[in-house]
Amino acid sequence: MLLTRRELIRQTAAVAASAFCPAHHFGGALSIPPPVPQNLPGDRSIRQYLAARAAELEREFLPGINRAEDFEKIRPALREDLFDMIGLKPMPERTPLNATVTGKVERPGYTIEKLHFQSLPGLYVTANLYLPGGEARPANGRYPTILYQVGHSSQHPRDGNKAAPYCLQQGIWFATHGYAALVMDTIELSEIAGLHRGLLRGGRWWWHSTGYTPAGVETWNAMRAIDYLVSRPEVDADRIGATGISGGGIGTFWIAAADDRVKAAASVSGMGDLTFYAGEDGISRHCDCFFLYNRARWNWTTICSLVCPRPLLFVNSDNDVYFPMPGNERVSARLERIYSLFGASDQVDSVISVGGHAYRTDIRRAVYEFFNRHLKGDARRVVDPDAGTNADGSPALERKLLRVFPEDTDFPKNHINAKIDELFVTLAKPAAPAAGRFEVWRRDLLDRLRQAAFAAWPVTAPAAYAPTLGAEPRSETETTEDGIEVYWRWAPGKDSESAPWLIVLNPDEDLAKLPEWARGVVGGGSALLLSPRGAGPGGWTRGKFPNAIERSMALLGGTVDGGRVWDVMTVAGRRAGVRWRAAGHGHAGILAAYAALYQPAIESVVAVDPPASHRPGTAGEEYGPALLNVLRVMDIPEALGCLAPRRLTLVGANDSAFDRTSAIYRLAGTADRFERR
Repeated sequence: MLLTRRELIRQTAAVAASAFCPAHHFGGALSIPPPVPQNLPGDRSIRQYLAARAAELEREFLPGINRAEDFEKIRPALREDLFDMIGLKPMPERTPLNATVTGKVERPGYTIEKLHFQSLPGLYVTANLYLPGGEARPANGRYPTILYQVGHSSQHPRDGNKAAPYCLQQGIWFATHGYAALVMDTIELSEIAGLHRGLLRGGRWWWHSTGYTPAGVETWNAMRAIDYLVSRPEVDADRIGATGISGGGIGTFWIAAADDRVKAAASVSGMGDLTFYAGEDGISRHCDCFFLYNRARWNWTTICSLVCPRPLLFVNSDNDVYFPMPGNERVSARLERIYSLFGASDQVDSVISVGGHAYRTDIRRAVYEFFNRHLKGDARRVVDPDAGTNADGSPALERKLLRVFPEDTDFPKNHINAKIDELFVTLAKPAAPAAGRFEVWRRDLLDRLRQAAFAAWPVTAPAAYAPTLGAEPRSETETTEDGIEVYWRWAPGKDSESAPWLIVLNPDEDLAKLPEWARGVVGGGSALLLSPRGAGPGGWTRGKFPNAIERSMALLGGTVDGGRVWDVMTVAGRRAGVRWRAAGHGHAGILAAYAALYQPAIESVVAVDPPASHRPGTAGEEYGPALLNVLRVMDIPEALGCLAPRRLTLVGANDSAFDRTSAIYRLAGTADRFERR
């Protein structure tokens, strides 16, 4: 049963996990993970914080946009932001595709070409191109064409997801009804597999620092797929549509938002909003390919607005645990609003199917009729939406027949699919400052870093009581941001004349005692031991699948570590007249250094055993804090160099990368303020 959004009667029953049928395991949807115990002191408060920040970003949708002309003025900037936030800025070079057809399957009424192309040199995309057979061609000799992005069900890993029964069925339907259809694999479950879930379960937090998201690769692969399609004599470049379910549903939005060559888009169960993803823990149910890093702090539906006013069909199910109805209705309402500004309300529609996360007859019919109307001018009802399978419902072809590389020995030896996350995003290589230009060089880097990595910082810290430190030990909590409390302990020392120490602690360091590494640093001085957010007595659950807190932060424009930098800055800046010496071990030392870049009250920094980069090296070295997009501006050695002329001491910094820090201090004319021991 298929209902338009306007016809649907809201169902009030809660969606139970048992409503999910493993047989319909599509796209980025995952089998619901077992619940992670969330009983640490900070779990409840950080969930409330995420919900509040999501609500702030989604309180308004495109404020100030009241006419189509208003939106067209900002569209180019929005698209540039989109490319930036999925790692496509700068855009990769459109290198030769080297497209190769490795075989064909011919059946009555259709042909399937098995092909691959290289979206970048060595990045292989495997796909099946379905073409009509036996039917007279259109007058111009070219067919309307569908770019079909599959999800990533794990049922057929060796054959690629393009071999899933639902992909085969719809590819056949399109080909036997006068369309060309390119069904393309994702990088994760391609014949040559890459990785989608590096944050969800892989611990690859350096993705945040590089700005890498699988959404960027999938969008690029889809753009290059269109490049390939428009080169084919069978394809009508003015009649290209895009569709897919779940992971393919969000992929449909990515490509339609990024590339105007998509003339009509039908996304099935592929888009939520921040209220769901970050505010209601919906991110726990989804793959990393669903998300960009929201540096521009968008209302999430802004992604969809870039499709307007081209025809758009937003398809969902009323009992879908991965995309609950309240979120579907919020997105639908926003889409209707933006389309209405263009006088194009008839070009957008939302349909709801009764059931769980799956394709059903009514969904297929809605999608087929949508493309028939907009790409063929045919408004007739589709009477055979279930065509494309055998009479008993089984797949029409053995999935092995759809392999582009029949045997493992056929895989190209030059492929980079398995390490594309290390290569895809263009990282910065800042030149050393020119003579006499250090301050200009430094200010440029810090301004760009502030925009790229720390957009989620508040404009100002909230007004809060900052107790004087005094001559007696004490422990306190302090609010650094609405909804964020940090813990500190003041330990007065014998040396009351020197600047006090601000000791930044890692999450596994005990607030109750001075760490062993810090004793030689502090000596007889006074020290304030600080546990930033997520650490110490206010710690929350971390390092547990599905890592919802850390992943949600990036949807709000920052990272947990970026928030910790803010905590250090705020605590240091609240004591009028106090000048601090900041220190930390490993990650915490780098957090202290970044805080000092933006907080004048920190006059010197000591970093003990600092990591040399925000990403691991070839030997898998420990890497630095996850700061959003930082490596697209600079790396740790340059950031430390920006501390000049303040005093910087590195202890145990043996990596040659720190030679760059030394060189920067020398070029700044402050070599005597840098010590490495």
